[in-house]
Amino acid sequence: MSPDHNSTRHDRDGVARAALALLDEVGLADLSMRRIASRLDVQPSALYWHFTSKQELLADLADRITSTIPRDDADVLTTARSIRDALFTYRDGAELVLSTYALQLGSSQAQTALEDSLHRVGAEDAPERAVALLHFILGHATLVQQRMHADSHGALPGGDAVDVTAGLDRIFDLGVTALARDTVDDEAGDRRLR
Repeated sequence: MSPDHNSTRHDRDGVARAALALLDEVGLADLSMRRIASRLDVQPSALYWHFTSKQELLADLADRITSTIPRDDADVLTTARSIRDALFTYRDGAELVLSTYALQLGSSQAQTALEDSLHRVGAEDAPERAVALLHFILGHATLVQQRMHADSHGALPGGDAVDVTAGLDRIFDLGVTALARDTVDDEAGDRRLR
């Protein structure tokens, strides 16, 4: 098979969809260009017709994961929860988005959604506060996904009797609320954050 032939069998969207399906099956650590190519029954070089590097592909996947974040008039906590939920959609989704965010690849859909929510409640430092909230959300979601993954392999103490995610929703809400709380001074504004 020549790369020209392979590249016409799949388009950029198809490659990305196959990569997301593999991410769910094997996780980020085992998501390789070779494995994606094998899934599509092409040579790995064929993938480079659509993505110039694995980092470009991962950035596209991160954008696809965060594209489900609603861009409406949601309050800060609801926006933060929707970002977390989007990260949980795929195995290692939080780690993938975190790694592309750390390298400043892909779009900033999550950060923009947080910034918009913060502007709506009168935060004068919305851009900086959105970054702080996004760091918290990415870290928290990564921790939860790693615990769940370790638990699924029996790698955590306590066995089946322990819910490794118990209480983490409350901790998440407390963290988001604490980071967003002093964006407004009046009591009515504080209620909008919840």
